[in-house]
Amino acid sequence: MKRTTLLIFSVFLTSALALCQSAPQQTAKKLTIEGIFAEGGITGRAPETIKWSPDNKKISFVQRDDSGEHGQLWYVDATTGERKVLVSEVKLQALAPPLSKIKDEREKERITRYNVAAYEWAPDSRHLLFNAQGQLWMYDTESGTAVQFTSNPEPSSDTKFSPDGSHVAYIRKHNLYVRPISGKGEKQLTKDKDENLLDGEVDWVYAEELGVRSNYFWSPDGKEIAFLQMDETAVPAYPIVDWLPTHAKLDMEKYPKAGDPNPNVRIGVISSGGGKPKWISLTEEQDIYIPRFGWVREGLLWAEVLNRTQDSMELYFVDAHSGRSRKVLTERTPDAWINLLDDFRVTDGRLILKSGDRFVWPSWRDGHTQLYLYSFDSRNPLAADAKLERQLTQGDFEVLGIDGIDEAAGVVYFTCNKDDPRQRQLYSAKLDGSGLKRISREDGTHESTFSDDGQQYVDNFSAMLTPPRSSACSVGTCRSFWDSRSVNDFGLIAPKALELQAEDGTKLHGQLLLPPESTVSGKIHLIVYIYGGPAAQVVRDEWAGTHDEGLFHQIMAQHGFAVFSVDNRGTPGRDRKFQTAIRHQFGGIELNDQLTALNQLLAQFPQLDRDHIAIWGWSNGGYMTLYAMTHSDMFKAGVSVAPVTDWHDYDSTYTERYLGLPKENGKGYDESSTTKAAGKLHGALLLVHGTSDDNVHFQNSVQMIQALIDAAKQFRFMTYPGKTHGIGGSADRDHLFHMIEDHFERELR
Repeated sequence: MKRTTLLIFSVFLTSALALCQSAPQQTAKKLTIEGIFAEGGITGRAPETIKWSPDNKKISFVQRDDSGEHGQLWYVDATTGERKVLVSEVKLQALAPPLSKIKDEREKERITRYNVAAYEWAPDSRHLLFNAQGQLWMYDTESGTAVQFTSNPEPSSDTKFSPDGSHVAYIRKHNLYVRPISGKGEKQLTKDKDENLLDGEVDWVYAEELGVRSNYFWSPDGKEIAFLQMDETAVPAYPIVDWLPTHAKLDMEKYPKAGDPNPNVRIGVISSGGGKPKWISLTEEQDIYIPRFGWVREGLLWAEVLNRTQDSMELYFVDAHSGRSRKVLTERTPDAWINLLDDFRVTDGRLILKSGDRFVWPSWRDGHTQLYLYSFDSRNPLAADAKLERQLTQGDFEVLGIDGIDEAAGVVYFTCNKDDPRQRQLYSAKLDGSGLKRISREDGTHESTFSDDGQQYVDNFSAMLTPPRSSACSVGTCRSFWDSRSVNDFGLIAPKALELQAEDGTKLHGQLLLPPESTVSGKIHLIVYIYGGPAAQVVRDEWAGTHDEGLFHQIMAQHGFAVFSVDNRGTPGRDRKFQTAIRHQFGGIELNDQLTALNQLLAQFPQLDRDHIAIWGWSNGGYMTLYAMTHSDMFKAGVSVAPVTDWHDYDSTYTERYLGLPKENGKGYDESSTTKAAGKLHGALLLVHGTSDDNVHFQNSVQMIQALIDAAKQFRFMTYPGKTHGIGGSADRDHLFHMIEDHFERELR
């Protein structure tokens, strides 16, 4: 249940704009639902698959037209800023077909949701490997020629070059394969025929809830591959039905729900030349996650082991040849959960240590997510525990991820929210613990993609009323290479930034979008947009169109509605106390914060109509909409899209992290269920779900429907055939958002 498709309205106001709320100037362009959800939207289609070449000289990206049908692979010279075509449109059509060519909605969402790359650079920075819907092609950038690399009827995925560029590895039918760069002599490394065994492949729950994008890695010398084997034999399957063909198509998705068996996992090491894998023994405990692993150097592996309740994580070093392992670090959070990041980074310890290597480790231990530097004996890494050298960052802010490390300068670059929890800024700190420094300039949201040497980066920037911009940067200097189309003519309205309080005095960040005065006669009807869960913030200083709802809310404001959002306790971006307030319960604390903030809002803005308030949200926001409408009488209407309705129905990894195991917290699960509270529904409900949702299953809405029928409650229901969690596509989005608009117009007017 991640942010990438949670469809969040993210808004915040810079201090200057916060003081100025007025009607927009006469506009030349009208903002419409059709315009928002048209291919390319109102800003134009952003660059796709931005990558650095291994020699750190080029930034490559796919740039398509608004339709998405026509595009070229471009590169920007990192030194001069010059922009040139690397692969022409004619060739790119065959090598990287547009998403419209993919008819399977689940595969289409998988590619966009997890940012699956259409191409990879070879280590020589000359060749590119393209994956054209499962068939691999090798492209020579100097000659401009492409050679088909695989022609098997079964698709290949997750391609990786060996470090010297002589071989390519990939996954096919749940097994690992290696092929020489010549294209001849493919070798199948793992030979499991059981469909339940995934060798190097990532299953649904690891991809969605642990952020895993690959489960195999070449050794630095290219002689071995370490991989994770997932055994899904005991994992229950959920039926996803495509109802559109004459003969409905059934797909059984392996999906562990709360309390179900998870996949059994173990690490194997296999020669890249073939042979039997060597299995690594880490712990006697069987019910575990291995969310991260990799190579420290030749012959030495590292692996993280997370327990089932996710309140303890251990770091192991492993001798890849003998299989011997040692636990070198343990992170425990008995009153919370492990705040898992993808930020274990080994650095060259010889710069400041007489002997040994170092690694950077993120931790929540002081109440905030901060970075710590550890050292270990490079000559005998299994001889002792890792040694804490120093805390690299500290303060009342959250480190959100490591972006790069410049070994030569001894500097680590990371994204954090030091200046404001609603912003994302690039910072740096020296590995000696000094020199905390902000690198990014503009207030708003910055996302960085660093070169391998840690000395250059791509900056993707946006702010509430500033659409996205991509720039090539070295520290201190940036050159823009892509800008959105201007949105100045749409008369977008800046929302008011608000600071509110929970009952216990905790500061809550909110915002209010007020309609132009010309659209108002009498009291203003209010729409509350909510997410409320631990996977995403709503109140963010990023482009209002990032997740579409922001621009939809602009339309509703221009129609005379006000729109309000607040991030309750339990949402991310704040300290551990704030985030873990919801531990072992869902709904109650979140709703209490929302209602407390709403009452403060109504007191501050008497022009808002207390008797005409609606609420809506998507995913966890859909759940919170149902919870609010069954646990309060504040809302006259609501729209719940793709909601969880009973947490027994959601996946094990996400749900147990916050609610605990069902057998140990039955009361928490029961009290968080909206199906059990269906008889207390207040207000006019519109319930929406896609039939092929493989994230929050359609089953959730089916169970809610039955509970509402049993309780003699009237409601409206809309389903989108074949659509997944994001209900994608212009036609479906147009239909859905017009339906939401009509629902609010009818029920609030």
